[in-house]
Amino acid sequence: MFSLNAEKQSETQANFVDNKLSQQVQTIVDEVGKALLGKDHQIRLALCCLFSGGHLLIEDLPGMGKTTLSYALAKALGLGYNRIQFTSDLLPADILGISIFDQNTSQFTFHPGPIFNQLVLADEINRTTPKTQSALLEAMEERQVTIEGETRILPEPFFVIATQNPVTLAGTYPLPESQLDRFLMRLRLGYPDQQAERKLLEMSTEKDKVEDIRQCLSVKDVIQFRKQSSEVKASGPLLDYVLRLINFTRGKDDFHFGLSPRGSLAIMRSAKTWALMCGRNHVVPEDVQVILPWVVEHRLRATLDDDGHTGASLVQRLLNEVDVID
Repeated sequence: MFSLNAEKQSETQANFVDNKLSQQVQTIVDEVGKALLGKDHQIRLALCCLFSGGHLLIEDLPGMGKTTLSYALAKALGLGYNRIQFTSDLLPADILGISIFDQNTSQFTFHPGPIFNQLVLADEINRTTPKTQSALLEAMEERQVTIEGETRILPEPFFVIATQNPVTLAGTYPLPESQLDRFLMRLRLGYPDQQAERKLLEMSTEKDKVEDIRQCLSVKDVIQFRKQSSEVKASGPLLDYVLRLINFTRGKDDFHFGLSPRGSLAIMRSAKTWALMCGRNHVVPEDVQVILPWVVEHRLRATLDDDGHTGASLVQRLLNEVDVID
């Protein structure tokens, strides 16, 4: 019989905890996948965004399952949920809340808006005016809102999933770069494969599948997962690889502008979370490469950008031309 030394015991325990988290992630993916069929990778990316402490933008055609994903995540994680339907006449007060005079007390009473929830779905965010879109900026960045001179803290965790229709559709207002940069990731769900769509057709109703989703984590677990994600280690060579990716976007003429420091932090936060979700307490280059398209595509513009959809090709250049090892 032998015994591990203290260092080995600590390492073994850490790996056990990470493997347990990895199994929990798979359980959540399977549970949410009951409602959003054939989109396991997108569900994992959404979880990565949530556990990284960021916000998610989903851009796709209507009817692709964007709302289903948000509601299913809220149920599986036990988060308070609210949906805001963005329309052209929506006002900032409709999101943040408003003070109403109470004749009984002769005082103004604040009535919080739908933003005061743990998971908020900003549905079709690009169908409202820029003034109303900007009402989300402070909330997403600072986790607080200032109304009538008073700062009010938002719930913890606070996670915004915003959906938008492609800018080619009528009645849309393109999001400015300053607001796009507030989103840690941007996803596209795409059409389901033939097998998944057949299962969808066999369902009684899609709503029933969402209602049947069971809670897999508590709010406390989600907060703990976020904390552990920030503690994942990144080696010096790994950091150098990320820096080469960042500098590549800043040094090439065909990039209209390079990634900001916020963008570089977003890469590292997401890569650390992805590593933890895979059961590791350290980041490897593959973690960076998996999350890179979803983290930086919406942050990049080509110098000659005629159609506004060149981010994917720029990301491909990063993956193809930047060496992992210097």
